[in-house]
Amino acid sequence: MSRLTGAPSWAPILWILGLILCLPFSLRAGDEFVVKEVRTRLDQGVYVLDADIEFGFSPEALEALDNGVPLTVELRFQVRSADAWIWDDSAADFRLRYAVRYKPLSGRYEVYRLPGDRGRSFVSREAAIAALGEIRGVRIVSKDRLEPDRAYLVHLKVELDIEELPLPLRPMAYLRPAWKLRSSWTEWPLTP
Repeated sequence: MSRLTGAPSWAPILWILGLILCLPFSLRAGDEFVVKEVRTRLDQGVYVLDADIEFGFSPEALEALDNGVPLTVELRFQVRSADAWIWDDSAADFRLRYAVRYKPLSGRYEVYRLPGDRGRSFVSREAAIAALGEIRGVRIVSKDRLEPDRAYLVHLKVELDIEELPLPLRPMAYLRPAWKLRSSWTEWPLTP
């Protein structure tokens, strides 16, 4: 009878609320990657990028790191016109990979760019992860590839590369949200 008199039906609202409460939360607070700042400069006809990234690794990822499992992050860069449509070509589109690892024999952490296996060494895990987030001197695009009267944006996304984990650890990493660590795409103006 309440439907006929115009009173609201609570069944759909309660059903939606129950569905929301039953959904598993895939990310915990602090377990994410955040691109804090991107700066560009023109150096001898090439735009060079510096970025600061905050890596909020999950406790599971940090435990693996402390047990000698290297963690690899992939940075994806795009340089696109500010008014580009999704199907328009990028002026630049490439990926870089960096890794952090713990060396139990020396008790030190190491951060390095891939390919390669040598990098900077750190006494603490926190210092190594902070250094991992200091991206400096990345050559992103030649000035000749850009139209002079157009505005351009640098797009940057960062994620943990699960494919680089040891094979026995990968199935768990595919299934557990604690390993699906990434940033969203961020946009920054390309400025000389």
